[in-house]
Amino acid sequence: MPRTRKDGERGAENARVRILKAAEEVFADLGFDAASLRQIAVQADVPVALVSYHYDGKLGLYREVFRARYPRAVEQRKAGLALAQMEEDPKRRLEMILRAVLAPMLTLRHDEATSNIGVLLAREATDPKAAERGIIAEMFDGLAEGTIKLLRATLPGRSEAEIVWSFQMIIGTMVYIMADSGRTAFLSGGAADPRDVDATLRTIVALLLNGVAGGAAA
Repeated sequence: MPRTRKDGERGAENARVRILKAAEEVFADLGFDAASLRQIAVQADVPVALVSYHYDGKLGLYREVFRARYPRAVEQRKAGLALAQMEEDPKRRLEMILRAVLAPMLTLRHDEATSNIGVLLAREATDPKAAERGIIAEMFDGLAEGTIKLLRATLPGRSEAEIVWSFQMIIGTMVYIMADSGRTAFLSGGAADPRDVDATLRTIVALLLNGVAGGAAA
């Protein structure tokens, strides 16, 4: 039976999906600099030329991997921050801010379907060359500014430096946990395991809450 135009379109779409999936895995394993389009093409079982045909070079493909995945976590954080903004009690609001920032990303890292993008986000957030690519700025600067604004409203007695350092402390904790490769579980004999997202959130939210709410009051 002869192939139709629709069959060709489906084949192209399947190739794009395979390329994106392979790129996510290879970039997560090797990082941007060490990964090559050839490695991605082999993983996707497509010709290298097809990768270049569908995506604008390695950086274009790298950026597309993030664009395909990040909206879910971003929308979850936005929803959490919107709920926090409606909370009148400052301590409860602060806890809700912490959960809104942390929960979507930690879930992303340890959900099997999205674990590679979680690793990739942690890599990109700590890569000295990330600013040149602008991916974190493009996707998360708006959220960062909104979170900092809400922290200001929740902690009105704090200086701008204290507010921003509080935000950075929250993000730094999140990124470290997302990048964890088993050391926390090893050091704790399994008592602390980032793969248990609910238990991890209970512990670190309590610790961060004490630090952010009480750190500058002493």
